[in-house]
Amino acid sequence: MAVRRVTEELQRLGLSGYEAKAYVALVSAGEAVNGYEVAKRSGVPRSTVYETLGKLVGRGAAFEVRAADGTGYVPLPPATLLERMRRDFDRTLGILQNEIPRLTAPPQVRLVHSLTERRMLLERAEDVAAAARSELYVLGWPEDVETLKPTVRRAEEHGVDVATVVFGVDDDPVGWHIEHRYSAPSTVEDNLGRRMLVVVADRDQAVIGGLTADRTWGLYTDDPAAVLLAHLYVRHDIAMHRVADRFAEHGFDEFWTDDPALRRLREPVGEPVRAADGAPRSVGPETDTVGDPDGDDGRSRAG
Repeated sequence: MAVRRVTEELQRLGLSGYEAKAYVALVSAGEAVNGYEVAKRSGVPRSTVYETLGKLVGRGAAFEVRAADGTGYVPLPPATLLERMRRDFDRTLGILQNEIPRLTAPPQVRLVHSLTERRMLLERAEDVAAAARSELYVLGWPEDVETLKPTVRRAEEHGVDVATVVFGVDDDPVGWHIEHRYSAPSTVEDNLGRRMLVVVADRDQAVIGGLTADRTWGLYTDDPAAVLLAHLYVRHDIAMHRVADRFAEHGFDEFWTDDPALRRLREPVGEPVRAADGAPRSVGPETDTVGDPDGDDGRSRAG
């Protein structure tokens, strides 16, 4: 498994399939080996193994050595090869970052495209997080936010102002962290019929999506109207929790629970959420509880 993984990753960095296999065979040999031995160890056809080794030598990833029994090959040490690849990659990125903007025409249309798989949604969300330069807002459930954390942490390390709103307990929070409590995560998921994910960078681009156990929907956009709505949605959630904290000792929980106007705003809309057996489920103010997740304290709160 390790050999296959290393071979695949070397291909991602620019080696051909045969070159990657031959290089891994040289590294694992631990001594100079000839083309026949490389072919036997790597699975590279004998008819092309010397051509493949020649390409590795041309790249500087391997070297020919002369021995009494003929020509052998040894690899450039892996640490040296990877550092060289890193320098080349960084150099290429630097050139592209400088040159591509000079070729880019002002956008005539704004981009909106659909994301229909969890992998696609999270990858695009990572793209948005990585593009942030001044501020980044992330809202979602722990299992989805966790996937984004390495990218979000890098953004924070580079000086981006990061705020995260997480629907549940997060033992390793990133940035300015708010645990969503109004309403309880289970109630929000029941009322919406899905988990939400919102990632907004610099008021410039956003990913908005919903996820269930077996379905994903979402979109990426740089349309200013849609981005602004996503941006304000997360900021208003943060502001509401700040207000709740400030007035916790002045009856905020009771106000949130009992105020008729707030209860009405929290009632689910659209098609009813359906149970696993297909029957409509009643969801709304009477289904949420404050405090104990099993509802033992008897107080209700809408979602």
